[in-house]
Amino acid sequence: MIWTAAWRVGLVVVILIALSVGYFAASLPPVSELVDGRTRGSVTLLDRSGEVFAWRGDQFGGQINANTVAPVLREAVVATEDKRFYRHFGISPRGIASAVRINLSEGRGPLSGNGGSTITQQTAKLLCLGVPYDADTWKSETDYEADCRRTTLQRKIKEAIYAMAMEARYSKNEILTIYLNRAYLGAGARGFEAASQRYFGKSANEVSASEAAMLAGLLKAPSTYAPTSNLKRAQDRANLIVGLMEDQGYLSAAEARNARANPAELSEAAAARAGGYFADWVMEDGPSFLTRDTTEDVIIRTTFDPRIQTAAEDALAHIFDTKVSEGSKAQAAIVVMSSDGAVRAMVGGRQTKVSGAFNRATMALRQTGSSFKPFVYAAALDLGFTPNATVVDEPITIHVPGSGPYTPRNYDNKFHGRVTLTTALAQSFNIPAIRVSESVGRENVRKIAADFGIESDLAVGPALALGTSESTLIEMTGAYAGILNGGLSVRPYGLTELRLQGDDTPLMGQEGGMGERVISERAARSLTYMMTQVIERGSGQRARLPDRPAAGKTGTTQAARDAWFIGFTADYVVGVWMGYDDNTPLTGVTGGGLPADIWRETMVRVHEGVPARALPMDVPVAPPILTQEEQRKVKREERRKRRKERDEDLLRGVLRSILGGG
Repeated sequence: MIWTAAWRVGLVVVILIALSVGYFAASLPPVSELVDGRTRGSVTLLDRSGEVFAWRGDQFGGQINANTVAPVLREAVVATEDKRFYRHFGISPRGIASAVRINLSEGRGPLSGNGGSTITQQTAKLLCLGVPYDADTWKSETDYEADCRRTTLQRKIKEAIYAMAMEARYSKNEILTIYLNRAYLGAGARGFEAASQRYFGKSANEVSASEAAMLAGLLKAPSTYAPTSNLKRAQDRANLIVGLMEDQGYLSAAEARNARANPAELSEAAAARAGGYFADWVMEDGPSFLTRDTTEDVIIRTTFDPRIQTAAEDALAHIFDTKVSEGSKAQAAIVVMSSDGAVRAMVGGRQTKVSGAFNRATMALRQTGSSFKPFVYAAALDLGFTPNATVVDEPITIHVPGSGPYTPRNYDNKFHGRVTLTTALAQSFNIPAIRVSESVGRENVRKIAADFGIESDLAVGPALALGTSESTLIEMTGAYAGILNGGLSVRPYGLTELRLQGDDTPLMGQEGGMGERVISERAARSLTYMMTQVIERGSGQRARLPDRPAAGKTGTTQAARDAWFIGFTADYVVGVWMGYDDNTPLTGVTGGGLPADIWRETMVRVHEGVPARALPMDVPVAPPILTQEEQRKVKREERRKRRKERDEDLLRGVLRSILGGG
């Protein structure tokens, strides 16, 4: 009776399984419809030379086929994930029993940890057992995929049936083709073709044994074993896979030794992991439906220059390694651009190998301090003032409605008498800057700063001239680019061409560049000269370059919470900001100190191999600038002359009285 009941129940179960397998098998679509299961597209970013430097989104390198892929890759996957793949019918009772035993022996539940899943079962899970992604049902694709990976007894049973249905519907190599194209392999790479391109810069059809082993090793834990995260760990994992391939006869002993002796190395682009801040900025700056939220595969050509990026990163690291206290939490940012606003490099913080991090070059709104003063003098020069024009540096009090009297002071708490505009800018005197601003009109200053690209809200009081308003480093650097290019506005840009993968016709071109005139070319050339004196004799002398002229301006805000140095040569504009994220005051740092050092180191590296060129500037006929010591000498000489004249007048008076007025 027991036997009769058992075989009848068994027969019913077999029939139900067969019917279920048949149902799922009949509903399965052609293989070509399953190889790319992404709901989002990818973005590949090219540098100014057309070379790949960054990837965003879910990469799909294109369909590969298990029949034509490099044999060592196919063998590495089978050896690693399912050595009985070509012999089972979709599930492996022996593998499941072994997995349950291991899980129980390690104190876990029978379905927790090792799953004993075959490649067919893993493929079924990648297909979410035939349940498509529905944006209305799931908050995100991440939640959908997490649910697909859930392990329950009911899901395991359905997974086994679905796997057997796949075996009935597809050939082994068709199942493996789906698997090779859909598996996630870290760094946004979906499928082995995308991963091979991402890590090695070559097709999956061309990988070596060591490269194939590294790719197969990612299947266990893509984030942990991604070679971009830890190359040594990825290589150690690959050596384990090479051992499996040797044990299963896919590699001879000599081939295995050769694979271990020549471990896989990252491509130059993957190893550099360059331009993370720049790539994130381009993604945010471009249209979202073709960048952040694209459902298409997009190629973006940019203004990015890897050589200049490396120069900026190395300069920042050098200064922090040699001149900043160990353990300091101070941050810094750098932007390098051409005079038309084409951004060549961007460093958004001290950690440079990042993606999705807070970008201090584009996101941090900080007070600009004296780095704002060039716009004050730009307004004066545009109205006809000259670098030789003078302003009196003496006490001043301005009544500000609603705030009361405002009495500015100079950084050195001294007054310097009548000085030229050039001297006032070079020495970064505060009182002359305010006097000039009040003379030409604050609204004129505000308008010129805004027209140059300072989009943040600008102060309305007299302190506007001292940079109490906030701005971002990229805005300020772009505004200085407008001075270099002769007075035209600039919108910083990084995107030069955007097209869909496989299309030759761009969907959009350059977004940004030079715009309308803000100040006259004469005013821009005069201001450039005045800014050269900041570096030659003024507050920015530590930024002086050894082999070419440069112009710039320092900036330090109240309590030294922000320190800036922004300047340019004839070829590049570089902006540097330094400070703490929490607004803690810097200790002993001004714009003419460490930021100027970073700027100089960046410029020296950026200009390696670049011929020196003269700046576009007009030098005044008479030398307009005196250092503080030279000014003191002049004042002493004037006092000596006046004393001499008084003595001579007194002597003449005495002689007249003695000689009777003769």
